Amino acid sequence: MLKGKVALVTGSTSGIGLAIARVLAKEGADVMLNGFGDAQTIEKTRAGIESEFGVRVAWSGADLAQPAAVTGLVEYAVRRLGGIDILCNNAGIQHTAPVERFPPDKWDAIIAVNLSAAFHATRVAVPHMRKKGWGRIVNTASVHGLVASVEKAAYVAAKHGLVGLTKVVALETAGSGITCNAFCPGWVLTDLIRAQIDARAAKSGGDFEAGARELLSEKQPSKQFVTVEQLAAYILFLCSPAADQVTGTALPLDGGWTAQ
Repeated sequence: MLKGKVALVTGSTSGIGLAIARVLAKEGADVMLNGFGDAQTIEKTRAGIESEFGVRVAWSGADLAQPAAVTGLVEYAVRRLGGIDILCNNAGIQHTAPVERFPPDKWDAIIAVNLSAAFHATRVAVPHMRKKGWGRIVNTASVHGLVASVEKAAYVAAKHGLVGLTKVVALETAGSGITCNAFCPGWVLTDLIRAQIDARAAKSGGDFEAGARELLSEKQPSKQFVTVEQLAAYILFLCSPAADQVTGTALPLDGGWTAQ
């Protein structure tokens, strides 16, 4: 379905981003990976996707906290792979603390990576999409782009901002062949969430399963984690002709969290 398309997925060396990159490659898209990690592991991942799906796959370790690096990442994808048709703003970081003790440097970093990077990437990518008359921008928001939780001031602010940015870009590109949407997952068992579960488990004798159940029971009525495969399948839908008129949305995939 996506043969001849080029996709840039930020934060794609693991977790949700890697799952998105793999499903887009499976459908024929050339992919620009981005993220930090062990160089040998990343190269193994890059080469593996390229070999398995017969597409071109490149990687950049651009630091998304730096606006110039974000701009350079998009331009590198265009030079290296010949364009940019799909932009998945997925990279994200987290820190939790009460607002009066929230470190200002952590606030700045979270806003930079979770929100500003999406703006800078979108700003540079949209002109390339307009030239082709087709484009898909997909922003990884969060259920925290729709509701709040305590001790997550920066993350909630950034994700609410990302949902707002999604709507503005959708309006500005309406009718151009470009769509812009966000998806808002609840608890997904990624490294980011594992750290929160480990912290809970440490208080109850190190029982990871008990920590996971406690976390899910507080917010997610299904008491099941959303899977990265489910999220990736939704992104694939947004890239399909069936979603040509789906734009400006922020869809919860949250096991009923926001229905409460």
